[in-house]
Amino acid sequence: MRTFFVQLVRELRSIFHTPVAYVVIAFFAGLMGFNFQMFVSLLNKQPAEVMILDVVFYNGLFIFVFAFIAALITMRSFAEEFRLGTVEMLMTAPVKDWHVVLAKFFGASIFFAILLMPTAACFWVFDIVTHGAPAARSVGAIASAYILLLMLGMLFISIGVFASSLVRDQVNAAVITLAVTILYLFIPMAAERLLNITDPRVKEVYEFFDPLQHIVDFSKGVVDTRRIVWYLSATGLFVFLTHHIFHSRKLKAS
Repeated sequence: MRTFFVQLVRELRSIFHTPVAYVVIAFFAGLMGFNFQMFVSLLNKQPAEVMILDVVFYNGLFIFVFAFIAALITMRSFAEEFRLGTVEMLMTAPVKDWHVVLAKFFGASIFFAILLMPTAACFWVFDIVTHGAPAARSVGAIASAYILLLMLGMLFISIGVFASSLVRDQVNAAVITLAVTILYLFIPMAAERLLNITDPRVKEVYEFFDPLQHIVDFSKGVVDTRRIVWYLSATGLFVFLTHHIFHSRKLKAS
């Protein structure tokens, strides 16, 4: 366990010792602030019976940026190690492959959680400005929405770390991650609308995998444990595949 924490600290240092991390945090916080202000302004022009969470998180701009940020965070995980040759040190060091893979994953996940934290200030400011409007006083809904975003982010990060373990170039890793995450976001919704399937059993299957529907449900404070199990299982699968790829490349290198 000690070697895992050593690797985790090493990964966090490598993330925060570069200006890219702070640029990404500032970019995401600024874009979230703009996104929040834009939709609040639209609601002021045309009042509607919706929670502020519904319009902030359930829109194309936020979803695309969410996937893009995950690709930026993870593109250097293994690809940079392979490019610089420092991966040989990891392969020959007395550490287990699982320690390396989990350190990469949890390091990026911790950074992602830190990335999300400043965005919660938007709802605090909204609550102050509106003097506690019903749309703002939904602490449970906000908490459940952030739980869903964190789980979705961890899934995207596991996909990104897996993609980074496949290639030696950061750009290729980012493109693969972005392509897979965008497809996962929009295929269930597009399939349901384009195929126009009315069978409730098939629709239930779509909704089970549809992250956009999950955002809507969790933003209403509905915490479905089936979704939690799905995200944790899918994340675990990609972490396992990353370990398999890393171990295979280690054997080839030796």
